[in-house]
Amino acid sequence: MGRAESLEGKMSAQDPSDLWSRSDGEAELLQDLGWYHGNLTRHAAEALLLSNGCDGSYLLRDSNERTGLYSLSVRAKDSVKHFHVEYTGYSFKFGFNEFSSLKDFVKHFANQPLIGSETGTLIVLKHPYPRKVEEPSIYESVRVHTAMQTGRTESDLVPTAPSLGTKEGYLTKQGGLVKTWKTRWFTLHRNELKYFKDQMSPEPIRILDLTECSAVQFDYSQERVNCFCLVFPFRTFYLCAKTGVEADEWIKILRWKLSQIRKQLDQREGTIRSRSFIFK
Repeated sequence: MGRAESLEGKMSAQDPSDLWSRSDGEAELLQDLGWYHGNLTRHAAEALLLSNGCDGSYLLRDSNERTGLYSLSVRAKDSVKHFHVEYTGYSFKFGFNEFSSLKDFVKHFANQPLIGSETGTLIVLKHPYPRKVEEPSIYESVRVHTAMQTGRTESDLVPTAPSLGTKEGYLTKQGGLVKTWKTRWFTLHRNELKYFKDQMSPEPIRILDLTECSAVQFDYSQERVNCFCLVFPFRTFYLCAKTGVEADEWIKILRWKLSQIRKQLDQREGTIRSRSFIFK
């Protein structure tokens, strides 16, 4: 058996997260890459990059979709975007490029590549976010500790947190009073959809609270393509994207946000009902 055949058999036998092939017949561990974060979740990646990263920070992690698929999570101003990196069995594909070794892949990122997405956002990959960060061993001392008689039980300890799922990009919006269309910069963060005059504007024109939104759906009533609408009690907002793919992405993330909001509301209502039953 030749050296190339030996390496091919070795690669197929191992999990792709353990091995990246090298053209010289050796192997390098993906775990040795300082900005590979393993099975870090999408939520945790967004929390890390938004709280402690900066524009152009990025990290590589396992995708939760299937084995052999990775996610490059990138901070772009006030949002985090996720891009697929695919392991084919012999090489790794990212964007329009294909890399036969980990060394070539890392070299590509050392040159600070520029990438763009459907939203038109351009991002320079500048700062790899390290998996290991030095932390101080400093802890606060507990000085006051007393039990509060609230009537709550262990069933009330339902862990909740707002989804960080973020998105940003230009959309064309129909005016409220004057039905003209203007292009605005939109950002989605937590349960707020903000729109600005443009990407450089420091203050939003308006902030929409998604807890008040009842529906997000495609709209075919306007004389435009790639349109969708957000239904609020006080107004329906009509928005259009540049492409059908981009419109579909906005609708999916907004609908997902609404489903998460409803889940949290249902959990709270269930807790209140169970508590009122206990005190009856």
